[in-house]
This record gives sequence, C-alpha cells and structure tokens, in this order.
Amino acid sequence: MNGARTGTLASLRGSIARIEAPSETNMPNRVALGHTSADAMLRGGLASAVLHEVFASGHQSGAATGFVAGLAGRLSPRKPLVWVRQDFSDRESGALSMSGLTELGLDPRLMVTVRAADVDSGLRTAADALACDALGAVVLEVWGDVRQLDLVASRKLTLAAQASGVTALVLRIAATPIPSTAETRWIVRAAHSPPGNAASASMPAAPSMPAAPWGAPRFDAELVRNRHGPVGRWIMEWKCDECQFSEPSAHPQPVAATPAHRPHHAQVGAEQRLAG
Repeated sequence: MNGARTGTLASLRGSIARIEAPSETNMPNRVALGHTSADAMLRGGLASAVLHEVFASGHQSGAATGFVAGLAGRLSPRKPLVWVRQDFSDRESGALSMSGLTELGLDPRLMVTVRAADVDSGLRTAADALACDALGAVVLEVWGDVRQLDLVASRKLTLAAQASGVTALVLRIAATPIPSTAETRWIVRAAHSPPGNAASASMPAAPSMPAAPWGAPRFDAELVRNRHGPVGRWIMEWKCDECQFSEPSAHPQPVAATPAHRPHHAQVGAEQRLAG
C-alpha cells in the first residue's frame, strides 16, 4: 500500500514539474522588441497575453511612460490600446500627450484613455478591458504604494490576460515592487542623449546654422524579474520610424571633416617641432 502511494506521489510531482518547467509547448507567444541583447535574454521577445510591470521613481515618470508606450506599440501595432490612469496621475505628471505619442510612432486613433477616480475603479476598468479580445494591450497606471494592487489583484489581471490574449502592462510610479504574478518586471530611468545632440542642445545655435535635431529617445531599462530566464540591464533606444527598440547608435553624429583651408593639427605640430 505504501509503495502504491509513493508511486502516485512521485507521478504527481513529475506532472507538476512538467507543467511548471519552461518548455516550448507552454511558453507564451513572444514579440521581439528589436533590441538584440534584451530579446535574447527574453528568449525571443516580450511575452504576450500575460502581465508585465514597469516601475519608476516619481521624477522618472516621463521616461517610464515613454517606455511603456514603446512596449504597447510593439505588442499592439494595429489593435486598439486602452490606457487606464488615476486622476492622481494626471495631477502629478500631467495628461498623456497625443502629439507626443504620435512622435513615438503610435497611432492615437487606436488609443482610448480612461481616467479612474481611485485605484479600485482603475483595477475594475483594467480587468473589464482585458476581457475584450479585440484589444492589443491594456495599460494600468498607478501612482504610489497601494494595498489594492497585491498578489491577488495581479493574479486576477494575469488570468484575464491569458483568457483573452490581451497583454496587461502595469505602470507603477513612485512605488516599491512587491510579489506579483508578473512575467517580467522592469525599472526604467531616462538615459543620456547622444553626446553630440546633448552638446548642441545646451548651446544656442548660430544665426546661420539650423538648430540641431533631438536624438532618439533612450531608456536605461533594468530587467529585475524574468520568469523564464536571467535578468539584465541595457540602454535601449527607441526608433520612432521603425516603432521598435534597438541598440544605441555607436556614432550618433557624423564626424566633421578637417577644413580644406586649414592644416591638420598633427601636421601643425610636426612643423612646430621641426622649427624648434
């Protein structure tokens, strides 16, 4: 009798291990972000129809919003996107800019923004939106540490995403990460602009010279939770025209040629040494 129970227990343990193991059959579909290193760490890209979390401090809310918009653009390029925000978020960081989202390559015509009075109504709205399989993604933006967004709430959002095939993106501003059912968790900060653009932006342009254009948005993205692999940290550049992330450009600005009427500084140095 004991042998039969032991065999049954071993069989059940084996079944559970097979279910929980990250095999190709139970891995979710993935959408490549475009950043080679990050996609490799994510085993091909960001998983769809699950829950992802993005955290940022209060003064990095703009960077985190842009990063989440980029993720949503990759996950939902031709389907409507619902973005749920607290009224408090509007007061703290301002309303979402449709023109800004357009510059990121997103289509505002496919975006629906919902202002929730509090966290509870925001959670209910996000869960209802996730039940609509016509959407591509749902963003829930929550400000501060809130008790309502606990492990139980994240599990409900995850189950709703899995049932409909719609990806849930939870943007947490000025909050401390806590246990959840998220597939991935990111901490996002703004990254420095390319040196050439940064120098040009800090100096007034000469009357005869046009102003230097802004460089592509860059994010310091740290992957701190990855259910199916290791974690990492990268500088990710958003390509607005291609609507994807990429590795930072090695040479963001062309190198200026030596003026034709002026000798090269190495030649000048050699002549000075010979004269001395």
